[in-house]
Amino acid sequence: MDLNSEIRFLKGVGEKRAQQLNRLGVYCLRDILYLFPRRYIDYSNPVELAFAPYDEPCVVKATVLKAAGGVRIKGGRTLFKVMCADNTAKLELVFFNSEFTVKRLQVGCEYLFYGKVGGNMLTREMISPVFIPAESASTQQPVYPLTQGMSSAMISKLVSAAFDSISAIDDFLPEEIIENYDLPGLDLALRNIHFGRDRRDISRAKERLIFDEFFMLQLGMAIMGENTEKHTDVVLENCDISPFINALSFSPTNAQNRVISDILQGFKQNTAQNRLVQGDVGCGKTLVAAAACFAMAQNGYQSCVMVPTEILANQHYKSFCEFFAKFDVNVALLTGSAKAKERREILSQLESGEIDIIIGTHALISEDVKFANMGLCITDEQHRFGVRQRTLAGLKGHNPHIIVMSATPIPRTLAMIIYGNMEISVIDQMPKGRKPVETYFVGTDKRARMFGFIDRHIKMGKQAYIVLPAVDPSENITELQSVKQYYEDVVKPLLPTARTAILHGKMKAKEKDEIMAAFKNRDIDLLCSTTVIEVGVDVPNAVLMIIENAERYGLSALHQLRGRVGRGSDQSYCILVSDHKSQSVRDRLKFLCSTQDGFKVSQYDLDHRGPGDFFGRRQHGLPDLTIASMSEDIATLEKSQTACKQLLATENWQQKYPLLMERLNSLFEGFVL
Repeated sequence: MDLNSEIRFLKGVGEKRAQQLNRLGVYCLRDILYLFPRRYIDYSNPVELAFAPYDEPCVVKATVLKAAGGVRIKGGRTLFKVMCADNTAKLELVFFNSEFTVKRLQVGCEYLFYGKVGGNMLTREMISPVFIPAESASTQQPVYPLTQGMSSAMISKLVSAAFDSISAIDDFLPEEIIENYDLPGLDLALRNIHFGRDRRDISRAKERLIFDEFFMLQLGMAIMGENTEKHTDVVLENCDISPFINALSFSPTNAQNRVISDILQGFKQNTAQNRLVQGDVGCGKTLVAAAACFAMAQNGYQSCVMVPTEILANQHYKSFCEFFAKFDVNVALLTGSAKAKERREILSQLESGEIDIIIGTHALISEDVKFANMGLCITDEQHRFGVRQRTLAGLKGHNPHIIVMSATPIPRTLAMIIYGNMEISVIDQMPKGRKPVETYFVGTDKRARMFGFIDRHIKMGKQAYIVLPAVDPSENITELQSVKQYYEDVVKPLLPTARTAILHGKMKAKEKDEIMAAFKNRDIDLLCSTTVIEVGVDVPNAVLMIIENAERYGLSALHQLRGRVGRGSDQSYCILVSDHKSQSVRDRLKFLCSTQDGFKVSQYDLDHRGPGDFFGRRQHGLPDLTIASMSEDIATLEKSQTACKQLLATENWQQKYPLLMERLNSLFEGFVL
C-alpha cells in the first residue's frame, strides 16, 4: 500500500467522529497511522498493593472480587465501585458514569490497573484507572493526543481498523539506507509504534520514524537549494573597510567586529559565501550588513538587502543613508508601493550599475528587477521569507555571496538541518547601556492596575505599545482582543488624556508610515497595534510593551515583540496578558518571564512546537516533527544527515526512487518540485 495516496479514511465512522478526527489532523488513512502516541503506560513492573506509593501514578496487579451496582450521587452522576485485591492488600476502584467500563471487569479475573492510589488508613482506592488483562500480550499501552469526545482506547481501535483495511505498507526509503543504518521496515515500525509488545519494539519503531522525519526534512531542504556550495567570480581584493568604521559616531562591539571579519574573509574566497548571521533583537545586525555592503561597493559590486515589511525597508534605507552620507555610495529603496515612474527610474539605474545598494521588500524578486553585477544578497529577518523567496533573490546575480540575518536566534540543531552547509556567525553581545527588559505575566483582572502603570510612564514622557492579535472583532473567537474594539472600549476610557493611535496591516503604507513617524517623533504616547511592529521599529523612548492574548503567539514571536522596547538607557517592561487555563500555555509564558536569552527561548519554542510552526508552515512549506525531538535525538539527526548526503551523491537518485520523491513532495506540499 502507498501511504502517499489520498485514500479517505474509514467512511463508516460517521460525521461526528470524522470531525473529531479532523481536529486531530486526521483526514485520510495515512494520517491515522501517523497519529503517534504521546506516551505509553508501562505495565511491565506492577507493585504490590501494600507498597503502592500514595497519590502517585503506578501500576498494580489485582484480582476482581466483586462489583457494586450504580448509585446516583450529587450532580446527577452515577457512582460504581469495584473491589479487588492481591496477596498484600485490598483496593477499591471508583468509576463515574462508566457502567460499560465496569462490565468489562470480570469477577475472578486478574488485571493490571494504572492510576493514583489514594484513600485512607482503612481503605485504599483508585479513581477511574485504566487497565488491561494481566495476561495481555503487550505490556505497553499507547496514550494518544485527544480531542473532546475521544479516548485513547477509541483511537487505538480506529488505528487497528486502519491496519486491518490494508495489506502491507510500501517503504519509501532505499533498501541500502535501511540496511546501512540497521532500521526496521516502515510497515513494522508503524505497527509497533501503535501496538508494540514491549519497550524494545517501540524503541526500534521510534528509531526508524525519527530517522524518517529528520531525513526527509534535510532532503527536502537540500533539493530547494539551501545547502549547495557554488563557485563565484565575486572575489574581493580590497576588504579594507576602516574608512567606514572610522566614520561611525560609535564603536562597534567586539561581537560585531568578529562577525564583520568573518564575512570579509568569506568575500576573499572563490566559493560563494553562504552565511547565517544570528543575533538577539537590538544587537546591531544592521551595522554588520552595512559594513558588508560597503566592502562590495568599494570593489564595484552591487548589494541587495531584502526585508519583509515596508516599515523595516524604510528604516533600513534611512540607516544606510546615514551610514554612507560621507561616501560616494548610491543607496536606493524599492517597495511595492513605489509609483510607476519612480520604479522605472530605479530599475533603470539598477540595471546600469548606478545604484550600489538597493533595499526593499519582496518587490526585489520581481522578474523585471535586473542587476548590473550583484555581488551580495542579504535577507534580513529571514524567518519571514520562504526558502523559495530567498533562493529567487540569490538568482538575481551570478552566484553572489549570500548572508541571511535573523533576530530570532535559531537553535544549533535546527540550523544543522535547514542551513546544512552554511557558515554561522553569532552576534552575542549587546551595545553598552542596554538594560534587560523586565517581563511579567498577568491575567485580565490586573488590566486596570496595568493601565495605571502605563499612565504613570506616559506622564513621565515615555511611550508604550499595546499589541493585539486581530484587527477586527472575531465572531468565532469571542475572547480574542482586536485592535479597533480594544482601542475604543479600553484604551480611550482608561487613558483619556493620552495621545494614542492605532496601527495594523490593513492600513495603506503611507498611513502606516505617517503613524510610525509620529510615534518615533514622540507625537504619539501609546500605539495600539497588531504584530506589524514586531520587526523594524526602533524607538528608544518606548519603554512598555503590553501583549494581550499572549497565548496566541509562539515564544519566539513574543521575544521579538519584547525586543521593541529596552532600546534606550531607561528600564523597560514587557507585560504578557492572558487568562488561558492550560498549564502548558501558562508554563510557556512564565518561561519567557524567566530569561532574556533568545537562544533559550527559541530552543523552548522548537522543542514544544517543531520547525514547521517555528517558521510558519503555510509560508515556508516545512513539515512538522511529530515524533523527533531536536534536543533529544541528536545522534539520529547526525545519522540521517550522513545518509542524506550519501543519497544526494547518488546518480539519478530521483528517478531511481519514485516512492521517495512522492513522499517528499507530499510532506513539503509540492515545494520541492
